[in-house]
Amino acid sequence: MQNIVDVAIVGAGPYGLSLAAHLAAADISFRIFGKPMSTWRDHMPKGMQLKSEGFASNLSAPDRNSTLEAWCAANGRPYSAQRIPVECADFVAYADWFTRTYVPTLEPHNVTNIVRKPHGYTLTLDDGRFALARRVVMAVGITWFKNMPDTLAALPRDRVSHSFDHHDCSRFKGRHVTVLGAGASAIDTAIALAEAGARVQVVARRKVIPFHIAPDNEEPSLFQQIQKPHTGIGPGWRSFFCTQMPLLFHKLPQSTRLEITRRHLGPAPGWFTREKFEGKIPACLGEHLKRADMVDGRVALEIENDNGRSRIVMTDHVVAATGYKVDLRRLPFLDAALCGEIDHVENTPILNDNFEASVPGVYFLGLSAANSFGPLLRFMYGSEFAAPRLATHLRRRVADVVKKAA
Repeated sequence: MQNIVDVAIVGAGPYGLSLAAHLAAADISFRIFGKPMSTWRDHMPKGMQLKSEGFASNLSAPDRNSTLEAWCAANGRPYSAQRIPVECADFVAYADWFTRTYVPTLEPHNVTNIVRKPHGYTLTLDDGRFALARRVVMAVGITWFKNMPDTLAALPRDRVSHSFDHHDCSRFKGRHVTVLGAGASAIDTAIALAEAGARVQVVARRKVIPFHIAPDNEEPSLFQQIQKPHTGIGPGWRSFFCTQMPLLFHKLPQSTRLEITRRHLGPAPGWFTREKFEGKIPACLGEHLKRADMVDGRVALEIENDNGRSRIVMTDHVVAATGYKVDLRRLPFLDAALCGEIDHVENTPILNDNFEASVPGVYFLGLSAANSFGPLLRFMYGSEFAAPRLATHLRRRVADVVKKAA
């Protein structure tokens, strides 16, 4: 028990690293586990640019010099708050620097099991070691929540995949690939496939690809700012409410929160991808996948339009760019008994206003917290709200324990 820490953080993405930076500054004992920024490093298409704007692509730390802007200035990299897309490679390099500077104690090991014990929690690591913590923060990102359509379930594994699985698309050179979806991951993956020499087509229910609107080089007038305020997750008053008042969002009726989180801010492609896509990659819009089978060694997709007319599309491989859906049951390291104790709605944790689940000492950040705090928590921009708030709460919890012990 001498090696027990106050907090264990599971996950080393933007939320995990940001919380760790704040805990370190508050002198709270913690351990953080995970492969640093693995989603961006290993699962985003090579050459991709971030959809989030420069000012909304920071990791959070108490030091004002911890921003992407400060890192770009120090390293001679281009930066603009809005008008220059952030290169994914630059963001990963910035995150590496942030980790070395603010979270040097990161342990690049995966957690394989978490069990509730009288002292708090026991975590098993992938090297067989154990870690003890009084509290656990799940900052697990999207890794375990890939959403795959049931219509693809019968296809062989080598003929179907999720967009999350494609960092390097070179193996598809010369092959015909169909990408399902119209969001950012679908368009980014389709572009990467085409640039790698694949023959690509996109199939989507949407009748129009919802590209973001390119930023205007002119500063918006006061009237324009009032009419459609700009935020870190997009323009408009609903986005303004989500970014500026997440605690008020938390107080909304559960059904309202779920509906807003589900419908607001779909996965729209960045404005800078339009010229790489339109006129270059075929898109079958207003159609949906009805059935998928293997025929003569190839994938036969039955595609149906809104009028009920269907046709067969032959392809070599299908990429489902169909997003992510949080489901606590998919976390393989979460002990079944512990998972069953966590109150949930639609298999997502129900959290109080300090990100704590119904099981004391278990917290969730990022996408897993979106149904409680809104769409803001689907974006890295949300870490600038969540990390300092949770760190403040944990500091108070630790202080209360110390007072009781005294």
